[in-house]
Amino acid sequence: MAAAVAIFSFAFVLLFPLVAQSQQVEFIYTGFNGSETNIITTEGATIIKPSGALRLTNLSHNVAGHAFYHKPIQMIDTNYSFNTSFVFAIVPPSSGEGGYGLAFILSPSTKFPGAQPGHYLGIFNEANNGNASNHIFAVEFDTVKGFKEPSDSEGNHVGVNINGMTSKYTRPASYFVGSDESNADEMQLESVDRIQAWIEYDGLQKVVKVTISPASKPKPTIPLISKNINLTPVLEEMMYVGFSAATGNKSSSHYILGWSFSQKGEAPPLNISLLPLPLPREKNPSSFKPFTAVIASLSVFTFILLGLLFFLTLYRKLAHHESLEEWELDCPHRFRYRDLYAATKGFKQSEVIGVGGFGAVYKGILLTTTGSELAVKKIMRSSTQGTREFAAEIESLGRLRHKNLVNLQGWCKHKNDLLIVYDYVPNGSLDSLIFKPKNNRVLPWDTRFNILKGVACGLLYLHEEWEQVVIHRDVKSSNVLIDAEMNARLGDFGLARLYDHEKPSHTTNVVGTIGYIAPELARTGKVSTSSDVFAYGMLLLEVAAGRRPIDSSSFVLIDHVMECHQMGTVREAVDPKLNSIYVIDEVELVLELGLLCSHHRPEARPTMRQVTRYLSRDDPLPAINDWGSVDSQSFSEMNSRMLLEAVSSNTITSASGNFSTTSIDTGR
Repeated sequence: MAAAVAIFSFAFVLLFPLVAQSQQVEFIYTGFNGSETNIITTEGATIIKPSGALRLTNLSHNVAGHAFYHKPIQMIDTNYSFNTSFVFAIVPPSSGEGGYGLAFILSPSTKFPGAQPGHYLGIFNEANNGNASNHIFAVEFDTVKGFKEPSDSEGNHVGVNINGMTSKYTRPASYFVGSDESNADEMQLESVDRIQAWIEYDGLQKVVKVTISPASKPKPTIPLISKNINLTPVLEEMMYVGFSAATGNKSSSHYILGWSFSQKGEAPPLNISLLPLPLPREKNPSSFKPFTAVIASLSVFTFILLGLLFFLTLYRKLAHHESLEEWELDCPHRFRYRDLYAATKGFKQSEVIGVGGFGAVYKGILLTTTGSELAVKKIMRSSTQGTREFAAEIESLGRLRHKNLVNLQGWCKHKNDLLIVYDYVPNGSLDSLIFKPKNNRVLPWDTRFNILKGVACGLLYLHEEWEQVVIHRDVKSSNVLIDAEMNARLGDFGLARLYDHEKPSHTTNVVGTIGYIAPELARTGKVSTSSDVFAYGMLLLEVAAGRRPIDSSSFVLIDHVMECHQMGTVREAVDPKLNSIYVIDEVELVLELGLLCSHHRPEARPTMRQVTRYLSRDDPLPAINDWGSVDSQSFSEMNSRMLLEAVSSNTITSASGNFSTTSIDTGR
């Protein structure tokens, strides 16, 4: 029982939210050795060791290969602007013609069900080619003539494509020498030579530029293609960036040898001298003589048989050590343990940035990329319940995408350790900024008000706007994380529950933090969106008053605010550290809305959509006399009963950590 209680009582205290603009994505790969964890390869794509070349296809006929950056990139905060540069090679067979080509793509998914090779480059098929619902932007580097539309019928060309393989703009592969547009040198895309490409999109000017040149030459001053294209209706808010290549009845080996990408401006320059070389021309399998083919087949069969025996032996050894569980199959990116170990300096004590009921949280710098900062929550898997909560957090949070929610990067499972990886956030939790500020710096009112509105938007997304209803179950100031622009990010989804819309929620164990738990939840265990609204109401009062919902001196914040309101002295409840520097109407709105949201009857509480409208002044807040039967005594009795029931149940964490020494964890 104690282990189950400890599992439920973990309070997430880290600094993890997305920094929407200050952490715009930028990366560079000088080859791909050592970076496999940040590249998703599918189908025929593979990383060739030791050279580090990324081969999208070999000389097999009618195949496709894809490779993507490991996580989707948020596009909307940069007006969909991006810049990328990469070096590629399309190596034909030693005899005969090769094909077809490769494309740089922005796609809402890394999967392309039913996609065809050949002219469709493994992205589209005959049925969906040209459909606006694809939401795909592609720049193709093609070598084969013969697609249906005349505008895309030239071989050895570069094309800009929207949602299909009919190029919106196309030019023969070439580059301009100097500043004279009439002086163009043609290039053969299909050769053993390395070619560098630059693709730039200015989301403000709505201009796409595509430039190519031999990798040995500097970037031309004049782009090959420069056209006004509005990608806003094409791209979605979250997009994957990467490459696709395909062969058909003709085949070539398609390589990506280096790649850089940036949402901050010009893509980082690639050092060509450090990039790997593609493999030399190979014999096309179709050109083998029959006898040679038989010998080759026997050799391959022998190699495969030996390989199967080796991997079977290895699997038997590893199966006893660790096996995949069902929840792992659909979870987001899995990190390698050794990378997280190196990032946190071996989980060194000096890197600890928080401690909770399940273990410690570490700051890390991922050495396999450009040194991106991250936070690693390390959970000791002491029970089945710990695994369930771990799985719940990465399954739910891994699919949620909103500017006011924390961003999950991935996870790792190693022996008895369960690790969840988030973006590192420098400004910490709202709790620490109000109650434990550095240098005694007071959080100003306008920042507090903006944070409260951000949390409301995040909860509205969870309750009404996502594909399922998400009940957070642990809304509190220590789970509200603040990014570099002082915007709110709601974190810690370890206790969250998901339900289909229009379906009732279920009774569950009572978990949460004393002071934020709705009275009906403490009595019945029945969770609902309304119980989240109650916790949000307590957060409103806490932020405005600068006091915790309940403390060790038996102070109950909601009673205090109600008494001040009924006496007409509501301003006396405001945090004295603000020194009366606040907007009176906003403070009164927050305090009264806090009382309404924390009403002891759930049906009297507003929805989060109504809350956002009240905070934005789109709707007037109902007068307190219209709330139904509510007075100071009813609030006091409700809170006292809730406190006694919660503490006696030994299943709830504390807002201040002073109520119990056996089952309560501060989580701060």
